[in-house]
Amino acid sequence: MTNDPFHGDESADDELEREPGPSDSLKTFGAVVQALREHHGMSRAEFAERVRFSKHTVESVELGRRMPEEDLIERGEQATGNTGALRRAARHLTRGDAGLAAWFRQWARLEKLAVSLYTYECRLMPGLLQSEGYARAVFESTVPIVLDERLEDLVAARIDRQKLLQRPTVSFSFIVEEHVLRRPFGDSNQMRGMLDRVLELSSPRNVTLQVIPSTAGLHACMDGPLRLLETPKRRRYAYAEGQQTGRLISDAKEVSLLYQRYDTLRSQALTPMDSRGLIERLRGEQ
Repeated sequence: MTNDPFHGDESADDELEREPGPSDSLKTFGAVVQALREHHGMSRAEFAERVRFSKHTVESVELGRRMPEEDLIERGEQATGNTGALRRAARHLTRGDAGLAAWFRQWARLEKLAVSLYTYECRLMPGLLQSEGYARAVFESTVPIVLDERLEDLVAARIDRQKLLQRPTVSFSFIVEEHVLRRPFGDSNQMRGMLDRVLELSSPRNVTLQVIPSTAGLHACMDGPLRLLETPKRRRYAYAEGQQTGRLISDAKEVSLLYQRYDTLRSQALTPMDSRGLIERLRGEQ
């Protein structure tokens, strides 16, 4: 059995039309929580008070939209008779696609299969390289305002995606504009934390980070941010994102053109060594 479900042109197109929902394990765990709560005659508000979490958090867990915190699981056990059911169910939890924008989920599924993943960013640090503080600041600046419960889901999902970088056989390439690294947020400690996180996550041998210096002028990817990947079956895809939308590109000719642009951009960026030196200097300025 192949590990790549996108193994033919027709099957790839069919698969990409089916958008996944939240993790089945999250939904199942949520149903167990709700059943135990109702069995003990507690409303959501009453259960929330017992476990010392907000009613909105309990609702998100019961609906399978949020990964439960360990404290909620333990206090939930105590509130429902210490049967062990919640602890056992929690062992099988997986986050799935909770916390990811709907238009990004298809790409997120492909990322998990990729043997190479290339990213060009001109707006903000790529999600795979963000510190938790940076990710939180990004979501806090969103309009309309994101509620606290939803904010935690978004931050957790973004940091969880960084587990992709732990796959040593996958080739990662990042190209980032210098002004992205210089854009201020929070205080000096948060800026240093962001730059430290970038240096840490880009240090493995299979991860390459290059910076486009502010003096570079016009270049090959002026049309905007770009992501590229290749599957084990050597099928290539691209992804482009804008305001409230994203586009997954599977047409071979269009993807080939975007790979050409990315390859050209690599030659226009600083070398990985010089890029790292620039980031270290920026850190020293904080």
